[in-house]
Amino acid sequence: MPARQSFTRASPVGWYASSTESPVHLRGKSGQPLKPKPVNNARFDKLNGFWKQWAMKPANRCLIPASAYAEAVGPAGAMMTTWLSVRDQPLFAWAGLWRDSEEWGACYTGVMTNNAPELASIHDRSPVILEKADWDTWLNAPLDELRQFDRPYPADRIRVTETSVLWKAGGSQPPALPINS
Repeated sequence: MPARQSFTRASPVGWYASSTESPVHLRGKSGQPLKPKPVNNARFDKLNGFWKQWAMKPANRCLIPASAYAEAVGPAGAMMTTWLSVRDQPLFAWAGLWRDSEEWGACYTGVMTNNAPELASIHDRSPVILEKADWDTWLNAPLDELRQFDRPYPADRIRVTETSVLWKAGGSQPPALPINS
């Protein structure tokens, strides 16, 4: 197996939604190249389709360290920033895909799965959060073995922190998060 390229670019992943954008190059109806389109997340159910060229190669998988991730909650025009984190971990690993891009450098995307039913009112999907014992499997196993991670993270292990910060205002810094609460 070739040596894994390390992904060390500093990034505030999990601190604001736009930090996980990976450019996707599309072609128009006549085959002409279109301007790259940033894509925030890779849906797990698309890893055998659109994302397969990256997901099938272990060298294109990564762990995205995060302390929290944000979702917009509420009615359109008045959505508030809500932060979600893992109760017993100051940092957690979010399953990701990455690649080099001539135009944008190292690019990555977070893999998403269905959310726990208890958290569905916040969003229908959530990050694929990996336990430390699963890191090696995510990084090295064949694509078919990764299906075990296509499941919601247990809702009782997620801390939900609602804020009064309007989503459109940015809210780029999560609140101080206590451990084990």
